[in-house]
Amino acid sequence: MLKIGSNINEVRVDGSLKALQRDLAAFQEFGLTAAEISIHGLDAVRNGRLDPRRTSEIQKILADFPFAYSTHAPNPLNLMDHHCPGMHNDVLLASLEFTSAIGARCMVYHPGRFLPEEQFAIKGPLKLTSEQQQALLLHEAQLLQEAADSFSETIIAMENARPYLHHSPYCYAEIPHVLATQVGQINRDNVRMTLDFGHLHLSAKFYNLDIIGEVSSIAPFIAHCHVHDNFGHSVYATEKIQTHQLPFGKGDSHMPVGWGNIPFQALLAEFIHEYDGLLICELRSRYFEQTGEATKNLATLLQSFDL
Repeated sequence: MLKIGSNINEVRVDGSLKALQRDLAAFQEFGLTAAEISIHGLDAVRNGRLDPRRTSEIQKILADFPFAYSTHAPNPLNLMDHHCPGMHNDVLLASLEFTSAIGARCMVYHPGRFLPEEQFAIKGPLKLTSEQQQALLLHEAQLLQEAADSFSETIIAMENARPYLHHSPYCYAEIPHVLATQVGQINRDNVRMTLDFGHLHLSAKFYNLDIIGEVSSIAPFIAHCHVHDNFGHSVYATEKIQTHQLPFGKGDSHMPVGWGNIPFQALLAEFIHEYDGLLICELRSRYFEQTGEATKNLATLLQSFDL
């Protein structure tokens, strides 16, 4: 039976191990069977190095719960970084160390950004040539090959990215089949994809993609899923306040399944019969009280498949 879980939101936990324990206990009450651990939300990696004492403390907490675990590497990790590339590679490796230490099978990684979100305000739209972009793709692929070889028991699951008004295409992974091409170039059995349903929906609307065709084309690479809902309307990077966006159906809402208009049933049908990863309802902290509802809605959808 597929395991359904949710994310330990890094903003909600904010480095507190008591908050981690509290949220895991709530997940158990909600009836979840999996949890995704935010490495950056727990201060497990500091200055590019794994903190052994902190990791040991986290291990003890996680061992008290019956969940299957995945991890999420720090969001700003960017293997295309120009300013301190060595540090970003250190963070990648330290994150994989943590993932291995807690016995998680899979680590989510945000693919390289040609233009990091942190620089949107000072650099404007992307200005790299196609040759420069290809060089960065090759650099990322080489680093991930080395990391995958060093941590052969861990799946590095590259997540499809969301688009932004004005700044896209800031990341090649906004287009799922392009991300699948990069995964194929990396050519390691333990480098796969995280299908983020919310990001897919936004990209499909933004780029006028065949959303079913995209999932069909990447199905062999999908090893992990982030399942959350939205209405498919992209925003500018400056639009951050959820209460301002929601009345207009805008943004990467990370709402419970069924609250938006993503065609989950049709998308799941493209791969779910061969899928053996976790299904993580990756919700914003504001929807924490609806975590149980989100997982029940997803479980109801899965009942229509003969799994």
